Amino acid sequence: MPPTTRLTRRALRSSLALGLLWCGACAGPQTGGPAVAGPQTPLHVLRATQVRWDKLNAARGDKSPKAATLWGDRHGKVATGFLLSTVDGFKSPPHIHNVSYRAVVLQGRFHNDDPNAEPMWMGPGSFWTQPKGAVHITAAKGQHTLAYVEIESGPYLVRPVDQRFVSGEAPVNVAPLNLVWLDAQSSRWLQASGGAQIAHLWGAPNDGQRHGSFVRLPAGFDGQVRTHGASWQAVVVRGPVVVGTGSLPPGSFVRAAGQSVHRLRCGTQGGCVLYVRAEGRFGVETLAR
Repeated sequence: MPPTTRLTRRALRSSLALGLLWCGACAGPQTGGPAVAGPQTPLHVLRATQVRWDKLNAARGDKSPKAATLWGDRHGKVATGFLLSTVDGFKSPPHIHNVSYRAVVLQGRFHNDDPNAEPMWMGPGSFWTQPKGAVHITAAKGQHTLAYVEIESGPYLVRPVDQRFVSGEAPVNVAPLNLVWLDAQSSRWLQASGGAQIAHLWGAPNDGQRHGSFVRLPAGFDGQVRTHGASWQAVVVRGPVVVGTGSLPPGSFVRAAGQSVHRLRCGTQGGCVLYVRAEGRFGVETLAR
């Protein structure tokens, strides 16, 4: 990898500071204990234990990592999110992809870089991007390695290194210690309450615009997520998280569309983390008691 690219990566690791959340007018006090107030739309929930696994790269046979689609279709032309699982000690040969992707480490440790780079192992809660056309390897350690991968358009294909090309994008590797967590703050667009924090990762949190963030909930958080945009969807990074009435372990997926309000709880001692992909505004707020 050219030295300028590696410098760009390091600069990007330390500059992810624009984390924000939004909520509309918070619900007033409720009678009979905490209650979600606002429009309700159906939640689409897929637990990690319910996903269907197949081979990510069938050409590699038994050496292929496994993949499980959470939303979209990685074989089609649409935006897609899927889980990636490998055996302990997995290491891919050098290769490229025809599309760029983002990834979040859920379990185990992953290394993703150019073939000559020194190992840089990323644990749970890490985030990385892989530009299309760039030669790289991916490796994993751990008895239960699991990552979430998303693309903006498909299909997601693995290609040999002789088909490399320059996209103009720079890769990013972000360890949890490099994240900048922002407490409840207000802006024209976003706000949070109840100890929820956010680390903004990509995109613009404006009406009609896609963006992605980590949302961290403190242990014992009992509140709601209020959506105002076209869609809100999340993958559990650290949990379990209770969304609606379901307790969701890491790797689980939940989606809501349009304007809606849904219960959101975290009872885990170490707190909970969600990777949220949204279009437009959303908010996280505590419930009045």
